[in-house]
Amino acid sequence: MSLKKLLSIGAALVLSQSSIAAYAEPAKNYQLPHFSASIETDGKLDEAIWQSALVIDLAYENRPAEGQTAPVKTQMLVFENGQALHVAFKAYDPNPSDIRAVLRDRDSLWRDDHVGIVIDTFNDERSGYEFYVNPLGIQADLRMDDSNGWDDDDSWDAIWDSAGQITDFGYVVEMVIPFNALRFPEREGSLTWNIAGRRIYPREVRYELASYKNDRNLKCNLCQFDQLVGFESAKAGNNFQLTPTLTISRFDEKPEVPGDWQQGDIEVEPGLDVRWGITQDMVLNATINPDFSQVEADSSQLDVNNTFSLFFPEKRPFFLDGASYFDVAEFNFVHTRNIVEPDYGVKLTGKTENHSYGVLVANDKHTNFLIPGALGSDIAELSQESDVALARYKVDLGERHNIGVLMTNRSGDDYRNTLASIDGNYWFSETDSLRVNFAFADTQNPDSVQNDFELDEEQQDHAYSIRYGRETRDYNLRASYRNVGEDFRSDLGFVSKVDFERAVLGGRYTWYGEKDNWFHRWGVFGDWDATYDQAGNLLEREYEIHGNLQGQSQFYTNFGVVTRERLFDEQYFDETQYMVYAEFTPIAGLELANFIRVGDQVDFANTQLGDAIVLEPRILWDVNQHLKLDIAYNFFELDVDEGRLFTANQMDFRINYQFDLRSIIKLVVQYTDIDRNVDLYQYDTIDDRPQATERFFATQLIYSYKINPQTLFFIGYSDGGFQDDSLENLERDQRSIFTKFSYAWQL
Repeated sequence: MSLKKLLSIGAALVLSQSSIAAYAEPAKNYQLPHFSASIETDGKLDEAIWQSALVIDLAYENRPAEGQTAPVKTQMLVFENGQALHVAFKAYDPNPSDIRAVLRDRDSLWRDDHVGIVIDTFNDERSGYEFYVNPLGIQADLRMDDSNGWDDDDSWDAIWDSAGQITDFGYVVEMVIPFNALRFPEREGSLTWNIAGRRIYPREVRYELASYKNDRNLKCNLCQFDQLVGFESAKAGNNFQLTPTLTISRFDEKPEVPGDWQQGDIEVEPGLDVRWGITQDMVLNATINPDFSQVEADSSQLDVNNTFSLFFPEKRPFFLDGASYFDVAEFNFVHTRNIVEPDYGVKLTGKTENHSYGVLVANDKHTNFLIPGALGSDIAELSQESDVALARYKVDLGERHNIGVLMTNRSGDDYRNTLASIDGNYWFSETDSLRVNFAFADTQNPDSVQNDFELDEEQQDHAYSIRYGRETRDYNLRASYRNVGEDFRSDLGFVSKVDFERAVLGGRYTWYGEKDNWFHRWGVFGDWDATYDQAGNLLEREYEIHGNLQGQSQFYTNFGVVTRERLFDEQYFDETQYMVYAEFTPIAGLELANFIRVGDQVDFANTQLGDAIVLEPRILWDVNQHLKLDIAYNFFELDVDEGRLFTANQMDFRINYQFDLRSIIKLVVQYTDIDRNVDLYQYDTIDDRPQATERFFATQLIYSYKINPQTLFFIGYSDGGFQDDSLENLERDQRSIFTKFSYAWQL
């Protein structure tokens, strides 16, 4: 086929896909009313001002149906008073006794009935804010990015008011969202915001209702929203927030186990966080002597028969505010959890017109980073402080394109890692996009890292990725290529694998049934990929095919088979694994889920092939309006020709009791038990002999009182311990008690 013919076919595809937008439901334009009145946020709608508010109907069911008439009536009421956006919902229900809502911690209402508003304050159809409330007034807020489909980030928190109340016709929700919680353009006259009201109505199926009719052939979501015009008197105010903190803690440990406790000193750590909205679209965050200790324990992960480091998400508020400004497509070049214990931190983030930017500067008393490889990774720990700097800039081009740059630097006395990256996103049509990322890293290693990991003093190398995707209502196609050099390092990110190039081809097809059928959606998806090292040696070749089903009782399952040829320790192994994941809600408030994987698996400790069984069941149970259980269990068993190599069991048990909207007590118990048949292991010296018994436990009890995300009180106790071949029983070797106060002053 000639190049001219190919180009003509490509042009036809682009034109045909671009024309899809013409069939989307035309957006409505609403005029936002302005009143000088305020309301009492109590969920009653008894103020007369609500009678004059703008009323928007959530008339469409967008899931599981596609743009059909909503099965229940919902109205969203909106007005502004110059200081805040006021939003209310009347959510009608034919059987109010079926409403699903309990008292929960913030940002955890997703299994409940809830309503919310999504707003694109820059009217650029690229990102937005989400605010949701359940019928009892529990809040959730998120940032969403729409560059490549709807992508939520629940790490963002704002200070706003809400209330909810169940009524004889359904429930009512009120929200007051201060303008100083948002970022929007500074300009004279009116503003136009893209806006949508949403309602989640979970019954036998989980209905998603909205004020706009969603077209699944369009990957953009904000481009389908209605528009709200007004805001002439909207002011962000001084937007200056001062949050002093006080943390008091004591940490005890046992230097030898069994042995006596060595009591730690009582540490009193005052700190100060500052958040200043320099303009309506630029925010400065600063922190002095911050307490960056993590309040709630991470979810348990089994680290057995694994060669790569485990990933744990960031949860600390200073780093989470504005974190999306540092995101880079395709690679995780910024993972601020690498910054362990700074004395200070300063961060500037903002968006002006089509330019967004972020700068972060901090120090760190601990210098830890990943040492990546082709078949595994390790962690380096330096006994020195380091300075940290991040800078990110992105410009939006045209309707959906963008290009950005990122610079990161971490340096100490005789150590440095510097990374420079450029990335872009180009849309050929409404459905076809190309994402690219090119990066270069320059590293200087101190003597200890050179000796411990056999690395050169200087390392320089590249990383780049190219990804094409087509996304439509019924199918998607994707093709990507990634190449990461052997000496590439991203010490402020999480790039655990290097020295490889990988090509991937994949796709998905989805069928839709009637929502009243037992199954109302099903599909098939899969891919092929091949990975080589930089010398051209095959590391892995993999094929996988999966199916999925969705149906009544909020049932979802994904099942499939993966077959691969992989290299380890200069030998090739053939693995075939079968897996299935399923979840459903048999009754209101009870969600059951399980993941099962069986098949061949390489035994990395002894370079042989084994038979693995992996089970990961989970129970989420709202026992009543106050009490909630979350029980997760991990089971991993590996058999080799000579017998059972190891059995690993892990339990993560969490119980929450929510007294009211603000007060909650949480208990976390984590236990890991690994039993090995040491006679089946190969080792050179007695020092390399694995432990036949490894048991770990950790407990944590925390009480918290939260007025808002920054004004809060914590008090807690935690401990942990272990057992190995040298101990007859589990022994505690660490314990701590802490309390933290913080109060946000808005000036």
